[in-house]
Amino acid sequence: MTKFDYSTKNWWDFAYEASIEALKDASMSMGDIDAIVFTSISSAAGGEHQTHKVSLLSDIFKTNIPIIEIASVCGGGGVALWTALKMKGFKNVMVLAAEKFADNRSEVVTDWILSAAEKVYEQTEGMLFPTQNALIWQMYMEKYGATMDDLSLIAYKNHQNAALNPKAYFYKKPVEIEKIKNSPEVSFPLRLMDCSLSVNGGAAVIISSDKSDIEVVGSGFATDHILTFGRENITHFKATQMAAKIAYEDAGIKPENIDLAEIHDAFTSVELISYEDLGFAEMGKGADLIRSGEINRDGSLPINVSGGLKAKGHPISATGLAQVYEIVHQLRGDCAERQVRKHDIGLTHNIGGAGGSVTVHILKKI
Repeated sequence: MTKFDYSTKNWWDFAYEASIEALKDASMSMGDIDAIVFTSISSAAGGEHQTHKVSLLSDIFKTNIPIIEIASVCGGGGVALWTALKMKGFKNVMVLAAEKFADNRSEVVTDWILSAAEKVYEQTEGMLFPTQNALIWQMYMEKYGATMDDLSLIAYKNHQNAALNPKAYFYKKPVEIEKIKNSPEVSFPLRLMDCSLSVNGGAAVIISSDKSDIEVVGSGFATDHILTFGRENITHFKATQMAAKIAYEDAGIKPENIDLAEIHDAFTSVELISYEDLGFAEMGKGADLIRSGEINRDGSLPINVSGGLKAKGHPISATGLAQVYEIVHQLRGDCAERQVRKHDIGLTHNIGGAGGSVTVHILKKI
């Protein structure tokens, strides 16, 4: 994983840097890789005009192996990993993501973000992600009685964690809770500090049929209607519930067996709602986890110890693989100051759009 930041390197520079670290970690060379699954949304619209990305990667890596490109907006990393795990006949598969997102004109970035919403109804009304999620959160608060103070605690937790993560944007930059509570409103009632950071970066994972120290024991993927207001339950993401159910059954475990998790906190409200969708709390009781401190770094179920999308940064397609990067290093016990106490089984949760495509992966220390 590269550092997540606002540097002006090209997306392929981030891809190369992440790949080299992954190969070194696996004690492999590119000659050992049989296929690559790649995901990115940024290059075609961002002024680079490079739509044939798989061929460019072939050039960079000096290889003629199959390179598959997958796109699922913010959930691209997780979907790419799910795809790689389903590929038969390949011994070593690299899953790779890279984005140069935050160095583009505001109208370009707005177009990317808006294009993940439904064209006829939501795009024409300017239904950007903050607005969609603000409406969902308004309904959740009315239904269950959660408060904005609960979201402030989530943001504070994630910023405290990111301050200990050298690859996070907010490394060594802790944020006080009063600054979070007093940040400007973006889309009522969500504030600036409830929103994740759109940054640049890359991440890579190598899946091997050889025995390793970490095994992917569960993998779930589900999709849902693109219209948020056309779903069965607007205050929760059915795709998360379905993907989690598949992953738990695949792994032969229950939510209470998870030691730590990286949750897709594109907004602090999404993290709270996901506590329930992933089975960590009863419906409407997610706020209890943050109020009790149970999901803090020193709690019984640490969540987003990396800093999450909120404070580590959210380079769109690379996010899902960066979550895996954090869980793997936590399971290995080499996360220094932010290392959690119990670290045998970890979960990653990656969302595309406002709950439109979701993957859940469960990793176990062998």
